[in-house]
Amino acid sequence: MLNSRARAWTASGTVLLILLVLGPVLFIMQMSVRSGVEAFRMPPTLVFSPTLQNYIALLEGKFVRSLMNSTVTATSTTVLALLLGVPAAYAFSRARVRAQGLVSLWTLTTRMAPPIAFGIPFFLIYKDLGLIDTRIGLVVIYLTFNLSLVIWMMRAFFDGVPRSLEEAAYIDGAGVTAAFLRIALPLSAPGLATTAIFTFLLAWNDFFYSLLLTRSEAVTAPVAIVNFMNYESWEWGKVAAAATMIMLPVVALSVVVRKYLVRGLTAGAVKG
Repeated sequence: MLNSRARAWTASGTVLLILLVLGPVLFIMQMSVRSGVEAFRMPPTLVFSPTLQNYIALLEGKFVRSLMNSTVTATSTTVLALLLGVPAAYAFSRARVRAQGLVSLWTLTTRMAPPIAFGIPFFLIYKDLGLIDTRIGLVVIYLTFNLSLVIWMMRAFFDGVPRSLEEAAYIDGAGVTAAFLRIALPLSAPGLATTAIFTFLLAWNDFFYSLLLTRSEAVTAPVAIVNFMNYESWEWGKVAAAATMIMLPVVALSVVVRKYLVRGLTAGAVKG
């Protein structure tokens, strides 16, 4: 009886927690398919006629370009950060030098300061270099901050790969590059997926640097939502539709790599 009650309370608590977490997301999604009148009807109604007019308005406007800017900058940042950061993390993991810990700390310090601390220097430098309102400028600044995260996270996964496997490969005639590509990297696939997701999210959700360093051509989706908010009226339907469109790529990517993501997040939780 006690076990049955405990399972019932556990199930109820789980369902309640899921509803609390998904509540805001479901609210935004249902608002995105409501008309302007339906969105502000009091008391709110659960039964209504859904409409796609908010999405149609977004697809016919400039939001598509902003969404494309976010896709290009986030994807480019993730790919470049992995190409540069993963080998660097492997080098940090396998190197045996006295200053290894100090260099690793210096690498992580780029993530410690708040973004606004680097805002003015980056703006002045970008203005002189002609990188204001460009996708390349956003990729460079996202790469600057995400590269340290990739190195720090992947180093922990490479530390978990037994060196004896690589030493056996060395005995068989493999070089460092072959051992990295054929042994260490495949065994760290969950960590690679986890790191890629976090890197993509940080670049995809950035608001501050996109607001500071773009004007019209390279504006990303999070900043473009602000255009639907003005002193005269707030277009809540378009805001909700834009927020839903921003969430979909991240959710889809997480579903695709969910197996590796769970393994990567739980790696190191159990030893022995």
